[in-house]
Amino acid sequence: MLAAPLLAQTPAAMPTPQAAACATPEHRQFDFWVGEWNVFPTGKDVQVATSRIEKLYGGCALRENWMPKSQQDGGSLNGYDTRDKVWRQTWLDSSGAIVVFTGGLEGAAMVLTGLWRDVNGPGKDALIRMTYAKSADGSVRQFGEQSVDAGKTWQPSFDFTYKPSLAAALTK
Repeated sequence: MLAAPLLAQTPAAMPTPQAAACATPEHRQFDFWVGEWNVFPTGKDVQVATSRIEKLYGGCALRENWMPKSQQDGGSLNGYDTRDKVWRQTWLDSSGAIVVFTGGLEGAAMVLTGLWRDVNGPGKDALIRMTYAKSADGSVRQFGEQSVDAGKTWQPSFDFTYKPSLAAALTK
C-alpha cells in the first residue's frame, strides 16, 4: 500500500520546472539603471534628487521612485512587452501627470518616447524622448529632449547624471 504513493512522486512524474517568464536577455536590457542613485544635472555638483530603481515581479518590471529636492515627486513602472517587442514605461507624479513611453535599446542606450500632455503649460503638449546610457564610471545619464512639432525637430529638455549613492556603494 505504501509503494503506490511513493511511485507517484518519482522524478518522472514530477512536473518539469519552467524557466522564469522574464529571464530573457530582452528583460535585462534596462538592468544597468537598477540601483540607489544621487541625481545631478550633468556636469554640475549640486544634487537635485535621489532615485531608487528596483527589480520587481520576478524580474518582469523595474520600478523607479523619483525623490527630487524640489518640484514634484513621482515614479515609473517599466517592463519589456514580449508581444510588441518594446519597452514600456508609465510615469506618474504628484502633479497628476501620467505619461506612457515606449521604445527600446538602441546600441547600448535605452530610448523611450511618449506624449506628455500639458508639459509646457495648459494645452501645450510635447513629445518627450529620453535616452538612458551607462557610463564607464558606473553612472547613468538620462538625457531628455522634447518636440512640439510631432518629432520633426527636437530640443534639449533635461540632462541628469545618476551617480551611485554612497550608502549603496558601502553595501556592495
